[in-house]
Amino acid sequence: MQPSSVDEEQIRVLTPQVIAVLVRRGADFAAAEDAVQDALIEALRAWPQNPPRDPKAWLVTAAWRKFLDATRADTSRRRRELTVDAEPPPGPGGETDDTLQLYFLCAHPSLSPSSAVALTLRAVGGLTTAQIAAAYLVGEATMAQRISRAKRTVAGVGLNTVRFGSPGNVATVLRTLYLVFNEGYSGNVDLAAEAIRLTRQLATGINHPEVHGLLALMLLHHARRPARTDGAGRLVPLAEQDRSRWDTGLITEGVAILQRALAADRLGEYQAQAAVAALHADAQTARETDWPQIVSWYDELVRLTGSPVARLNRAVAVGEADGPRAGLAALAELDPALPRRTAALAYLHERDGDAGTAARLYAEAALAAPNLAEREHLARQAARLHAVR
Repeated sequence: MQPSSVDEEQIRVLTPQVIAVLVRRGADFAAAEDAVQDALIEALRAWPQNPPRDPKAWLVTAAWRKFLDATRADTSRRRRELTVDAEPPPGPGGETDDTLQLYFLCAHPSLSPSSAVALTLRAVGGLTTAQIAAAYLVGEATMAQRISRAKRTVAGVGLNTVRFGSPGNVATVLRTLYLVFNEGYSGNVDLAAEAIRLTRQLATGINHPEVHGLLALMLLHHARRPARTDGAGRLVPLAEQDRSRWDTGLITEGVAILQRALAADRLGEYQAQAAVAALHADAQTARETDWPQIVSWYDELVRLTGSPVARLNRAVAVGEADGPRAGLAALAELDPALPRRTAALAYLHERDGDAGTAARLYAEAALAAPNLAEREHLARQAARLHAVR
């Protein structure tokens, strides 16, 4: 550690580990986090002039003292003081890392998805409440309340009671990380990059094919990010993207991780989605895309999840593989209220040569678009078809 500064990346890695140590010793989640935050403030003052030999041990010792001080100062918790162990002597931080258990605690099934995401970003990601609020475009007070409610919900759950690594809990953790990734980026926090960082960390500690499948999926999608918008910030559809701007390093890494995950022969939804992304990444041009293979993977995804979104994507893939009329027939079986169904109908009608219907549907889809970028893109598509009629 440099004597003139504090290593911010090291702090972000150590923070969830230290919180987990305090929770394992008996502190409730909220108290543990408060104590660690106080210890970090102390570290910012002390470390530049006197960097510790073992930063984790320093933080554990300082945070435990802060926790004991807060507990003793709170007269309403006098009975709890009787159960608090004496402060352990300073010493090495040890090799035990409870960060993985903290992932599972933050994704506890009693939490709503939005609360689990916020708590994960706060406790494991090390982001401030202000950063999380800015990323989700809500007020800091609103986000603080959400995080506080989440902390209270898991306050009585000890790390030793968390069913670490169980299939149900793995699915909850992965769903939380995927929600973070899908939020993309906003303000000064890149949530997509943060989700990748957290998933990489999770993948180093648990050998589960769906963990690796999700990491592969994130990397493959993230590889296309530079080409997703043009110089004016407008959305560029996959078929029109400049593939020379795709990050080949991320694609290579993602494909290799996916291949190892598939070799375990325990197929899950994230591996199936990553396989679709890999087939898109493998095509040098949009025309070379192996659409029949993609349809096959969507068949697997529908079998695994029954997801209406997977059925929608499958219908579009069928339209590419077998012609737009086949895709329209597949779409006809889906709920008309399904998000983005109208946009898919517009696209397939355009491919079928019905510009008038496509223009009308693009305009309808633009009104229901979930974000400004999609709304503007769909409106441009409608205007383009109106102009050529």
